[in-house]
Amino acid sequence: MADRVNTAVPGAVRHSERLYVPWWGWLLPMLGAVLLGIEIHLGYPSVPVWIPLPVAVLVMAALLLSLGRSRVRVSGGAEPELWVGDAHLPLRFAGEPEVLTGDAKRHALGRDGDPAAFVLHRGWVGPAVRIRLTDPADPTPYWLFSTRKPERVAKLLRGEA
Repeated sequence: MADRVNTAVPGAVRHSERLYVPWWGWLLPMLGAVLLGIEIHLGYPSVPVWIPLPVAVLVMAALLLSLGRSRVRVSGGAEPELWVGDAHLPLRFAGEPEVLTGDAKRHALGRDGDPAAFVLHRGWVGPAVRIRLTDPADPTPYWLFSTRKPERVAKLLRGEA
């Protein structure tokens, strides 16, 4: 519990966003869940359709909600920190943030990526931010994470906003 950000202090959280799955990302998985429920009923006619159908839909909804539970937060206060998911980084160890979009993001996640990096990527979120770490004791070379507002996050990490 001590790792949680205290949101009761004014100005403690300077930026917070949840990387939820948008509505259009729910359509195809939910259709698949409905079809799976119907298929289970067709394969086992003795099972009433009202049992596998809601179970499949509820399992898919829980999966989609869990995919979208990640948060990106920048907290202020005496010791400003960047929170990405459950990981946090004191901003004194954050180097210059770099906004990545399109091909730059694709290369950073692929051929130019470092396996030791901390990555939180969500495919339904377009841009990303990469921060090189300045802590010599940390084996992680950089953090790369998705965010819907990369310019705002980069400004906060630079201490400009």
